Amino acid sequence: MQKTELEKYYEKFNEDHRLKTRHGQVEFFVTMKNILAAANGDFLKAQEAASASERSQGQEWAAPARPNVPLKILDVGAATGAYSVPLSRQGFDVTAVELVKSNLEKLRSKHEKVKCWQGDARSLSFLDDETFDIVLLLGPLYHLHSKEDKLRALSEAARVAKKGAPIFCAYVMNEYAVTQYCFGQNKIKENLASGQIDKSFKTISSDGDLYSYVRLEDINALAKESGLGRIKIFSPDGPADYMRRSLNAMDEESFELFKDYALEISERPELLGAGSHLVDVLRK
Repeated sequence: MQKTELEKYYEKFNEDHRLKTRHGQVEFFVTMKNILAAANGDFLKAQEAASASERSQGQEWAAPARPNVPLKILDVGAATGAYSVPLSRQGFDVTAVELVKSNLEKLRSKHEKVKCWQGDARSLSFLDDETFDIVLLLGPLYHLHSKEDKLRALSEAARVAKKGAPIFCAYVMNEYAVTQYCFGQNKIKENLASGQIDKSFKTISSDGDLYSYVRLEDINALAKESGLGRIKIFSPDGPADYMRRSLNAMDEESFELFKDYALEISERPELLGAGSHLVDVLRK
């Protein structure tokens, strides 16, 4: 069977290494802080506050149950386990779903306590309804191009999530792609001529492209159309991807302060969409 472009790409791309670089460490640090906050119930106040207006409109809401057993976390698009493995080591009951066979083989070779499935984010029929306390979609939405496919992935994540469970949905941002690649690599004129960029400097991706780049309004529209409520939205890397050389030159203490800074500013509305990624935390 012929390999897809996605499979070819991830056979060469080292995701484990990416999150060990300094700009990758920032993304991992901020994202993991938010996942653990959700696991520890720190999102519940935010959920309860958000639900007050929903209850006043007659909509049902319930906080996720917190039994005295390990929380079940589903990592869809787990790659080689950058999040699955550390979450499992912290005692969570982790299930990983990965489309690319070579990634899944690398994850399995680590012999961690992670349940592994090969599967597509758009069709999780092998998983039962309302099973997971937290669902992670930290990769699949990067590679799905149509609105229909993105909504299908969100719908499947919602189906397997318990009521009130946080669903972490990561996206790659349009302006980062335009500034770093189109202008940064002096390809903007050919991108415009080929129709890969429109007159508003919005990227136009197709199924043949590896990534789908979005703006904040696209994420808002998907969240609204999915019927899911928003808990919060944050930038996991902030300015880190633009500062790779500066981060690499920092002493360790300064770098730790930068990670704290990135976490502190991760939800500032004036900065959302300016980094390379955004994570929309939705709930069923």
